[in-house]
Amino acid sequence: MIRYLKTFIAAAQLGSFSTAGARLGLTQSAVSMQIRRLEEELNCELFTRVGKSVTVSDHGKQLLRTSEEIIRLFESMKGQTEVAATRGKIDIGAISTVQLGLLPAALADFRKKLPLVEVNVVPGTSVQLMSQIDSNDLSLAIMIRPNLKMTKGLTWSTMLRETYVAIAPLSAQETSIKALLAAHPFLRYSRRSYGGQLVDRYLKRTRLQVNDTMELDEPMVIIEMVRKGLGVAIIPYDLAAGASIRKLRVLPLGGTGFFREIGVLQRIAPAPSIAVATLLECIEAAALAKEESSAAQLKSDMAKGQR
Repeated sequence: MIRYLKTFIAAAQLGSFSTAGARLGLTQSAVSMQIRRLEEELNCELFTRVGKSVTVSDHGKQLLRTSEEIIRLFESMKGQTEVAATRGKIDIGAISTVQLGLLPAALADFRKKLPLVEVNVVPGTSVQLMSQIDSNDLSLAIMIRPNLKMTKGLTWSTMLRETYVAIAPLSAQETSIKALLAAHPFLRYSRRSYGGQLVDRYLKRTRLQVNDTMELDEPMVIIEMVRKGLGVAIIPYDLAAGASIRKLRVLPLGGTGFFREIGVLQRIAPAPSIAVATLLECIEAAALAKEESSAAQLKSDMAKGQR
């Protein structure tokens, strides 16, 4: 109906259906059809037609001012909606490693663009966050790609891929993964998490033997344990970036290596909010910058680790 009113106003102001159509990007027949349907809805003639010429009828003149006021109010409502979309609060989920690595840069960029939107970050494992997305408790979750079939109505966007590496204390002398794992206690990334399940599948696939001594849920805790000489581990490289500063050795897994996908899980929405769409752009930009910086650092750390 709003579209028909706009067509009526243009035709009345310009005094021609064809000229109104040119302004609105419509054919003359489309303008005629819209005016006819509006007349049927209002049960009156808006234009007097004589041959190919049209003039605004007395009823049309009375309704023209009302139509202009309706359009003005409608545009005002749209403006209020757009302002509201740049305020408010969004709830997002993030695994702990994302909160430490990817999220700070993304949120700093987001704050510059939409300073009035409050962001509530909900911590959790990928399994927990997937459940909260499924129950519609979160707008989106930044997590490890689940090794499960997606529930209908959910969508996944990969933001970056993190290569897994072996880490060892500086005192470890072994240069091959097989020798390293055989010679030291193994600090296992918890199999309750998707990240830990990837490590478990890798070990089974390659038939590498490990000496399990601990199973830990937090990769940053694993790094500290390795640094203290309590064993070796296999974790995503991005968590051990700058290993020389952390006093760790980094060894590549070779041709049998693997990676994990970090990305965004969310519900499919017909019209995503401005805040969520903007946050996704910020996450994507932060992920690209992180991936580029990690690639150079990985090459350096591996060269030192294979000494």
